[in-house]
Amino acid sequence: MKFDFHTHHERCGHATGTIRQYIIAAMDSGLDMIGISDHTPFFAQEQDRPSLTGCMAKSEFPAYVREVLELKAEFAGRIEVLLGIEADFIPDCLDLYRNILASYPFDYVIGSVHEFAGNGLYDKKQWEQLTVQGKLDLKNLYYDHVAQSAKSGLYDILGHVDALNRYFPGYPELRTEAADLTLQTIARHDVVMEINSSDDNWVPDGWLLERALHYGVKVTFGSDAHEPERVGEHFEAIKQHLLDIGYREWAIFRGRKRTMLPLDA
Repeated sequence: MKFDFHTHHERCGHATGTIRQYIIAAMDSGLDMIGISDHTPFFAQEQDRPSLTGCMAKSEFPAYVREVLELKAEFAGRIEVLLGIEADFIPDCLDLYRNILASYPFDYVIGSVHEFAGNGLYDKKQWEQLTVQGKLDLKNLYYDHVAQSAKSGLYDILGHVDALNRYFPGYPELRTEAADLTLQTIARHDVVMEINSSDDNWVPDGWLLERALHYGVKVTFGSDAHEPERVGEHFEAIKQHLLDIGYREWAIFRGRKRTMLPLDA
């Protein structure tokens, strides 16, 4: 079974290509299953689309769901198309997001931390201005938000955990017990963690994945493709990487129900 649960498309404003193009690319790459999981709108904002490059418009959300479901029916028998969504972890808005997402037939929901307590995931400049202790405090704060997202019960999959590793120089060398505490929380709340292959810099890295296996954290795969040609990228290499670490199974989803599949199947 070859799959990819994390893909975007043009509605979010920072990806290219239509949903149909991602599905066709998935078929060309030999995938059995393709999940479409674009960014939610900012439901708590008054504006229909407060960011032209950060989210889809609220008015587009029903059309997004409808299009994926129509394509799911159209491609049935050739490739399995799944209706997913990537929702930011915004602590003050959990009930709002929970109620909206529950009203649609999603196969899975990815929860991702992009901002935490006023800090941005991509703010390398801020990181470089911090002392060593300040960097460690920021890393601990990030892990705390990931742990909170796992506790929320809103998500089936946690997206690109430890993505700061891609943007903050020296981040991996700052070891902290918060990593273990976060992994224990993810395991205790039985949320699946994504291995994210975008930018050719996989996250989580091997060190964190070994800790995750130790605590019993389940995993799945998502390319986080923002261009159709990157769908399923590094799937086989990541599967082997997980086998080398000691994992023997990973998760797929349908209708918010998880199934564990053997990695070597």
